[in-house]
Amino acid sequence: MDGINSSATRARPRMDGFTLMELMIVVVIVALLTMIAVPSYAVFMKKSRRGDAEATLMDIAQREQQYLNDARAYAPNVAALNTTVPADVLAYYTVTIVPGAGPPPTFTVTAVPIATSPQAGDYTLTLDNTGTRGPAAAW
Repeated sequence: MDGINSSATRARPRMDGFTLMELMIVVVIVALLTMIAVPSYAVFMKKSRRGDAEATLMDIAQREQQYLNDARAYAPNVAALNTTVPADVLAYYTVTIVPGAGPPPTFTVTAVPIATSPQAGDYTLTLDNTGTRGPAAAW
């Protein structure tokens, strides 16, 4: 009876854990998912930041119309409208107002992507006093 117990205690203990092959398979799967997810996320963020810029241009255009009612001319810059461009838009776009020459008064608000930001290569957004937006594909 002593021989049976001693052989049972000498049996190899069960090894818990992962093999190197299993770990490498998981690493490959995570790498593939990351290769798919990161570019999609970057495109989503670019569209989101573009939406913020579009909302800012719409806000500036609305303030320009109010300014026109008070001053009989459009404001030459954002500071004259008593507002500021949000920091999350300024980090990715340069926003300018270009007043038109001659009667009747006109303006065009432009948001140009900053070349050194993640928005580089995105559309240059425009909005004028008639509500015309450009480019149409971006809005």
